[in-house]
Amino acid sequence: MKNFRITRNTIAAALLGLTLTVSSCVDDLRQEPVTEVTGALLYKDFSNYKSLLAKLYGGLALGGQDSGDGNGDIAGIDGGFSIYTRLLYTMQVITTDEAVIGWNDGSLHEFHKMIWTPANEFSNAMYFRLYTEIAYCNEFIKNTTDEKLSQNGITGENLNEAKAMRAEAKFLRAQAYYHLLDMFGNVPFVDETTFGTVPKQISRPEIFAYVENQLKEAEAELKAPRTNEYGRLDKAAAWTLMARLYLNAKVYTGTERNADVIAYCDKVINAGYSLKNKVIQVPDPTNPNNTIAKDISYESLFLADNHVANPENIFSVVYDGQRTQTNGGTTYLVHAAIGGSMDPKDFGVNGGWGGLRTTKAFVQKFEPNDKRGRFYTAGQTLEIEDLGNFNDGYAFIKYKNLKSDGSAGSHENWVETDLPMYRLADVYLMYAEANLRGGGGSAATALGYVNALRARAGASTVSVLNLDFILDERSRELSWEMTRRTDLIRFGKFTSSSYLWPWKGNVKNGTSVPEYRNLFPIPTNDLVVNPNLTQNPGY
Repeated sequence: MKNFRITRNTIAAALLGLTLTVSSCVDDLRQEPVTEVTGALLYKDFSNYKSLLAKLYGGLALGGQDSGDGNGDIAGIDGGFSIYTRLLYTMQVITTDEAVIGWNDGSLHEFHKMIWTPANEFSNAMYFRLYTEIAYCNEFIKNTTDEKLSQNGITGENLNEAKAMRAEAKFLRAQAYYHLLDMFGNVPFVDETTFGTVPKQISRPEIFAYVENQLKEAEAELKAPRTNEYGRLDKAAAWTLMARLYLNAKVYTGTERNADVIAYCDKVINAGYSLKNKVIQVPDPTNPNNTIAKDISYESLFLADNHVANPENIFSVVYDGQRTQTNGGTTYLVHAAIGGSMDPKDFGVNGGWGGLRTTKAFVQKFEPNDKRGRFYTAGQTLEIEDLGNFNDGYAFIKYKNLKSDGSAGSHENWVETDLPMYRLADVYLMYAEANLRGGGGSAATALGYVNALRARAGASTVSVLNLDFILDERSRELSWEMTRRTDLIRFGKFTSSSYLWPWKGNVKNGTSVPEYRNLFPIPTNDLVVNPNLTQNPGY
């Protein structure tokens, strides 16, 4: 694997200096990226390609064209609120038992209560953020066809690299469509060939087939697992997203694809990844002259040096305290989870925002020795009487701006912990679930994978698996990693009365909500400008 620092700095610097900008999708999805210099000129010089590609990755990490979320990509919302990963967290985690938020900014409070409407500015921002990312990718793909590369004189190793970059763009576009498929259902379709026409709305199964096809095309040209620069995509990322797509196929298309889940999980597992294990020496509290061993294997996955010697992460969104300064990403996840009597220095930052806590239902999933269940309880109540009071509900400790040796990140405000999007632990759990759902594979192997995760966390091993246990184990292992809503829907527990958590349905002890809330509404703004669109049922 190539040097991390070079990659991080190259991508981050490009985000600040790139002249390519994209018009907001708020008013019209037909809008195309506009540039201060013509695309034809930019793509004639291969030395520009990495900066152009960096903007596609930057679409995941940052909210605007300027440092600190300035000059936001999405109109009508603060750049810090409109970041891809922050919005994904809002819709995938705050809507569930894993988190509540105490802020009343706009319609933010609607998510945990499950009372959102088509006017919700955060749901709308997610929709338009995804189409903005698609627009970035379409522009890159349009200008890197085999014909265009030949016309621009891109040859030799530069040609091979350009094709790999095009595959990365195809993956990022497919990922955006995957999130549209998952959250919004039937959505308008635009690609690099869509010009001058009003986008047509296509069905969930059609979007599913498109994502599947695009990932297969990307897989063919992506670099081999663990051979690309850190922070860039490879074949294993495509295999992992394929497994996620197939795991949810029954929801999206009505047809199970669990054998395909097993096949793609096997590809990842056999590609050389392994669970991260890390033990450090710390002062002995009973004898300051001695040190003792402390296992921080799980914790180290979410620290400021989680890019170092990490054989588990398949793809991460890269952050740097000096060069990717944003109020989204892990800066948000660290600051917003600190409040009450918590000391921000314990997290490597200069202050807390007093926003995110968790529910009793989530707390009760953990055994006492499970290192994945770390909660701050001093001055906090387990019961949540008032969603707006940070002291109601335990604080959950996940991400920190500290390194494994206890030193802080390079900036006390902007967090540099990378955000894992895909990691081996998820693949292990997908394999186990698909096996239980009849997809094949080995039950003994599945059990071994789950117990490997539990043993690393200090939890007791188990002798048998069932689906309800896997759902809970996914929450324990992948908490706050933006999978929970999708998981609950797959198990039929997101909207139904079969599983309740505090303030689900805006009732203190939880209640069921209408099934139509398994999808978010199409924004009213887009319905107004596109007569081809039909609103999701219930809205």
